[in-house]
Formats: sequence, C-alpha cells, structure tokens
Amino acid sequence: MVKGFKNCQIYVYGKGIVTTSLLIKDEKISFIGETEEEQQLISLEDKYYVIPGFVDKHIHGARRSDFMNPTFEDIKNITGAISQEGTTSCLATTMTQSIENIQKSLSNIADYITQKPKGPEVLGIHLEGPFVSKMNAGAQPIEYIIPCDIETFKQFNQVAQNHIKQVTLACEENGIDFTKYLADNKIVASIGHSNSTYEALQEAIAHGATSITHMYNAMRPLHHRDIGVVGGALLENQLNCELICDLIHVSAPAVQLLHHNKGQHNICLITDSIESKYMPDGTYALGGQPVYVRNGEARLEDGTLAGSTLKMNYAVRNYQKTCQISMTEAIDAATINPAKCIYVDDRKGSIEVGKDADLIVIDQDFNVYMTICRGEVFYSKF
Repeated sequence: MVKGFKNCQIYVYGKGIVTTSLLIKDEKISFIGETEEEQQLISLEDKYYVIPGFVDKHIHGARRSDFMNPTFEDIKNITGAISQEGTTSCLATTMTQSIENIQKSLSNIADYITQKPKGPEVLGIHLEGPFVSKMNAGAQPIEYIIPCDIETFKQFNQVAQNHIKQVTLACEENGIDFTKYLADNKIVASIGHSNSTYEALQEAIAHGATSITHMYNAMRPLHHRDIGVVGGALLENQLNCELICDLIHVSAPAVQLLHHNKGQHNICLITDSIESKYMPDGTYALGGQPVYVRNGEARLEDGTLAGSTLKMNYAVRNYQKTCQISMTEAIDAATINPAKCIYVDDRKGSIEVGKDADLIVIDQDFNVYMTICRGEVFYSKF
C-alpha cells in the first residue's frame, strides 16, 4: 500500500492544483496538508500532477475482452487494461442481446463486484439496451430490441444483485413509467438510442430522466420545428451529457457547442470502448456482430460506428484542447462529474479526506505514469 505523496502538485477539490502532501490509510485519503511524515511517501518532480482517478461510466471492453463475456477473467483483463489510461473505476456496460445472454453477463459482473478484486473498481452496471429504439439502434442488434418493460428490468436487476446503476433507454418506447421507476430507485435513467421528440423528452425529464447517453450519437437530431433529443439535451439544464471525445464520433465544433451550452458540470467524458482497445487494427466483435477497426475507428460492415478504441486520458486531452479550457475543468469531466451523475461522489471523483484513494499521476499532456486504486499502486511507468 502507498502511504501518500510529499510536497507534490495535487488537484485538491475546491482549491485547484496546489503544492501539498497527502496521506493514505486503510484505502482512504486520510490527510491533506503539510506533514512532518517522510517514511514511504512519494515525491515527484514539478512536471507531474496527482489527480483523481478517472471514472468511466460507459465502457464495453478492451484488450480482446467484453463485459458481455460471462467470465471473471474477461472483466479482470478489461480493468487491468484501463488502469493504463488512468481509469480507477467504471460501470460495466452491457449490450442489446438476447435476454439469456444479457442475464449471463449481469450475473458474471455481479459476482465480480461481490468479490472486490484489486485494481480499478467496477462500481456497477450500465444496461445499454435492450430498451432502445430500432430507429436509432446504432450498433445495437435490432432483432433483440424490445420496448421498455419494468417487469423485464426487475428480472435483470435481480440477476444483477441490484448492481444496475444506469439504464440507457428510448423514452418514447413505453418509457415514461419506466423512467419514473428507475428514478424512484436511484438508478440513472439515461436517454439514448432514441427517436424521441422534444415533447416526449420533456415528459421523461419530468419523470426523472437525468442523463443523455453518448450525446449526438444514435439519437433524433436537432430540427428547427422539433429540436429532438439533441436540441433538448442542449437546452435542458437537468440533463447531464455523456461525450465520446475522440473527435471521430463528434466533431470539434460539436464538442465546443456542447461545452458552450452545458458548462463545466454537466458533461461526462466516456470512452464507449470495445474489445479492440489496446489491440491493432483488425476484425473484432460487438454484440455478436463483426466490427472492423481501421486507423483506430471501429465500424460495422455498413459503416456504422460501433463503439470506440478511445482511452480516457486521450478523451480528457482532446476535450481540454478542443474547448481551450483549464486542465482542472477537463479533469472534472472525467472524475467528479460522472461520480455525481451515478451517485458515487461520496467516495469517488475528487481528492478529499475520507474518499477512496483512487489517484493517478499525469503530466500536462495527460500521459499517465501511475495509477493507484484504493491506496495500492496497480500500474506504474516509474
């Protein structure tokens, strides 16, 4: 276990980047400030920064593994891979598939969470589909898409041992009562893969929807007579927007437009990465479909984007440079913002006394040199 850091540049919540020390005890941040303690504390050159570990609430896989694969080893492989990009916690994201295959995945993820293995923590499950729209399926297999159904979801969550923390749904597909049910149970209702009108989106917000899944992608676009999901997401302050900031899924001006409208606190950077991350170009799979990766772009045979190969530290770098914002504001979009969105900010997302010691060491270009998960060094280039 790491004891802490001595006189380093640390991004302390509410204070910005300050030169200070930090102590760790029992997997938690126990002290921030000047200290006389020296033993086993890490000292760093000024070119390095200690910041909170990234929280990726939408990730399917990495390094030839997918969260839909029902094995402990696949999840361990994914979490081991993402530690290299500074991700210290995530939501294991599922895919539209047969109910049987979804349940196998949910059961496996729940068992993994229960065992609490070392490394990046799986905080819960993001159920992406099958309650989405065939009109905006994206890479979700159409044959397995079904309307929103509370009883089917209850079966899913029972198998998942109540670990489902976010659901992507098309609110126009019988989704209003379902949205209310999720909100009442403190599960994030995130509108995505949706052909919803603005009017239907407003009704979903009134019933507890708080999030937009991968903003701009696989949703009804903005039109001047019906601003749809895209326009509604830009307009409504209650909605927090996920963003795949690889500059492939979303153009730089669209990223800037989103930042201009949503501000510092309502954007969550995600990777939406699939099993091809950390792998060379080639043929991979997503939801039982072949995915062709060329120059880092993952697409179905018809050209539809199918997740990404994006690493979270690259997403933060792209966001900071594209929007010309401060380093700390860019970091917030991958740390405290998603932590708040999925209700884990009491222990994740920022450097504060009492929170989990999930920390990473980066340079000003967001290259990752060390990843600490609950007080233990899990990855290091030093």
